[in-house]
Amino acid sequence: MNFVEELTWRGMVHTIMPGTEELLAKEQVTAYLGIDPTADSLHIGHLCGVMMLRHFQRCGHKPLALVGGATGMIGDPSGKSAERNLLNEETLRHNVSCIQKQLAKFLDFDSDAANKAELVNNYDWMKDYTFLDFAREIGKHITVNYMMAKDSVQKRLNGEARDGLSFTEFTYQLLQGYDFLYLWENKNCKLQLGGSDQWGNITTGTELIRRTKGGEAFALTCPLITKADGGKFGKTESGNIWLDPRYTSPYKFYQFWLNVSDEDAAKYIKIFTSLSKEEIEGLIAEHTEAPHLRVLQKRLAKEVTCMVHSEEDYNAAVEASGILFGNATSDALKKLDEQTLLAVFEGVPQFEVSKEALAEGVKAVDLFVDNAAIFASKGEMRKLVQGGGVSLNKEKLTAFDQVITTTDLLDEKYLLVQRGKKNYYLVIAK
Repeated sequence: MNFVEELTWRGMVHTIMPGTEELLAKEQVTAYLGIDPTADSLHIGHLCGVMMLRHFQRCGHKPLALVGGATGMIGDPSGKSAERNLLNEETLRHNVSCIQKQLAKFLDFDSDAANKAELVNNYDWMKDYTFLDFAREIGKHITVNYMMAKDSVQKRLNGEARDGLSFTEFTYQLLQGYDFLYLWENKNCKLQLGGSDQWGNITTGTELIRRTKGGEAFALTCPLITKADGGKFGKTESGNIWLDPRYTSPYKFYQFWLNVSDEDAAKYIKIFTSLSKEEIEGLIAEHTEAPHLRVLQKRLAKEVTCMVHSEEDYNAAVEASGILFGNATSDALKKLDEQTLLAVFEGVPQFEVSKEALAEGVKAVDLFVDNAAIFASKGEMRKLVQGGGVSLNKEKLTAFDQVITTTDLLDEKYLLVQRGKKNYYLVIAK
């Protein structure tokens, strides 16, 4: 496979330095992509870059994932309007370890292949480099005029940031440039990959290699991913969509991809999956014929959820979705863990009742009218139950005065009441 051709049809090439394609055609190339370890999980904003590395390895080349243990202590001004919080060494080491585990789902780090992936941390080569040595050996090769001309610097200096640009952040592009030089010398790394907002930092690296070693190095960036409506990709009301299930449950992760627009699904399935061009074109054609079936969204959600989590998590997410939108059974409901249950029924009306009262048993009509105001009156509830319109934990309530006890609780804490087809209520016993 030709890496540039592969990325081009997927819509993943923004800028490419002349000579890059020729280099890739003549030899196995080592390339790196930097990841800022500001959290102990990647989020889907990182996924485009990670997929670039994945495609790079599939095309027979060697990927390096660089976690910025050193540069993470500084903060990159690119695309930012404020200086970020700086992290201590212990936090960074923890974050790096977690990120490596996540990357192993996308890249082959463990085989005997010549192009197996490597994880590198720039803290390892920066920690003993003194400021005076850096200023003398690196700083003298790049002029302030050159650094000032970069977009990321200009935007911050021209009033986009309240407090301007600190010297610490100003040095970031020089530090990133040194990463490229170090990897060029020590890992034979001739190509840097990144998002389009990194172009200025990357070209500082290629320039540093040219000026200090007379060597050639190359660059390729992908576009920043956006939504069709112009909104920021990967951001929801509750924040980032994380790859770690502690922060974003597999169910919520699956739902994010399932709910993207038709236009976005056609774009994202090229960027965030490894499906072939032929298969994706077939899916797009199938979707165009029957958009209401949401073929693209379903396949996109399946591929990305299986890749980031597992097929088991994907199947559980589909089953959980069926509980809210389909005719799922009480058995399926009982299988949900608490995190998924709360994610599925996020936003439905909630009521709290006494767990002690349930221990002695409470008639359903008293519980759902007096204790939790799900029904306006006992008469209304009686009529709905007689008409088969009320379910408890996905089972039809056959008697309006049925006694409810703690044995009916899901996860020893919840009751799910359904009124008609679409109205759900979550009763929490405390």
